[in-house]
Amino acid sequence: MTEDHRRHPLRNSGQDRKAVGDVPDTAQTRSPTYRLAFADNDFLCREELRPVRLQLELLKPELDMDDEGIDSTIVMFGGARIPAPDKKETARTQTLADLSAFYEEARTFARLMTEESLKSGGRENVIVTGGGPGVMEAGNRGAVDAGGKSIGLNIVLPHEQAPNEYVTPELCFNFHYFAIRKMHFLMRAKAICVFPGGFGTLDEMFEALTLIQTGRMEQVPFLLFGKEFWQKIVNWDALSDAGTISAEDLDLFRFVDTAEEAIDALKNWAHAGETRDAIPGR
Repeated sequence: MTEDHRRHPLRNSGQDRKAVGDVPDTAQTRSPTYRLAFADNDFLCREELRPVRLQLELLKPELDMDDEGIDSTIVMFGGARIPAPDKKETARTQTLADLSAFYEEARTFARLMTEESLKSGGRENVIVTGGGPGVMEAGNRGAVDAGGKSIGLNIVLPHEQAPNEYVTPELCFNFHYFAIRKMHFLMRAKAICVFPGGFGTLDEMFEALTLIQTGRMEQVPFLLFGKEFWQKIVNWDALSDAGTISAEDLDLFRFVDTAEEAIDALKNWAHAGETRDAIPGR
């Protein structure tokens, strides 16, 4: 909310925060108890304030995305270790080097989706990634290729990390709570695209699939890039044959190998917008 839109005559928090910076330096004003509660980082990081921090972490990106006019997103999950094709010689394994082809497919897909989004104002189907390297970088880079915005939802990790250079600065977020970050991935999602990756990618993929399977989320288009990779990593048919999922659950997603296949699948998704009211096989 900007100053011009306020509808009350009271001083705002920003004014008071500035004012307390000019108070006399005394033992009393140096005391932590004198700090304004909302400007006291030590207070906000107390164990008892976790519910407040969760709320703030949900609210801040929501308000910023509203301010930037983001109405819906295309989610791109994928491995941080997959290199760009021109850097595949740096890959730790030959498999990773071979998977560099999906960096290029991710970049092309993001570019095509962003070009389409810009035709209607750039508010719908905005690319969102985890903001890091690998496939995430490719997604944000493709949006830049098209001249559009993209979102990066970063997470604080113990090792040094920085957002990739292609994330739109005004849409570059950082999270402490994995759970809240996952909510922001899915709250505006109109499609979910999963590229080859590791534990993080698998976690994000299966959580989103579970929400759709159980009717907690609409059946948005759900694409797995790299049929050979995903059929090798997960024995989908074995899950169905064992009865731990139903045969109908295998229709919740589709394999694609190229950006063009993905675009076609998005345009022809049979149950987009529908929500399950029962779980088959139960």
